[in-house]
Order: sequence, then C-alpha cells, then structure tokens
Amino acid sequence: MGGIGIWQLVIIAVIVVLLFGTKKLRNLGGDLGSAVKGFKNAIGDDAEKAKAAEKSSETLADNSSTTASESEKVNEKNQA
Repeated sequence: MGGIGIWQLVIIAVIVVLLFGTKKLRNLGGDLGSAVKGFKNAIGDDAEKAKAAEKSSETLADNSSTTASESEKVNEKNQA
C-alpha cells in the first residue's frame, strides 16, 4: 500500500521505451554518462590545480628562504 512495486516499475519502463524508443534512450544514457565523466574530470582537475598551487607556494617559500640566506652570505663576504 502506498509504495511502488516491481510490476509498476516494469510497466513504467515499458511505456517509456515505447514512447521514446531505444535509440533515443541509448543516446540519452550516453550523453548522461559523458556529462558525469566530464564533471568528475573537472573536479579532479581542480584538485590537481590546488595541489600544484600548494606545491609551488612551498617551493617559492623554500626558494625565498634559500635566497635570503645566500644574500646574507654575500653581504658578509662584502663586509669582510
């Protein structure tokens, strides 16, 4: 009572296939799959960009500290 049973779902599926045809449903499924795949790739690309930005900021921080220590050594040599 109140729920949709398996037979009602089968009847709805048959009606949908008769109305739209298998070719349109196959194309719709393929388009939906492509959209989901593109969405997952876009999410993955954003995550990769964030990781790359984090790594580059760490590299820049390491380089700036190295550059600062090198400039201090040059200053010490110049003063000596």
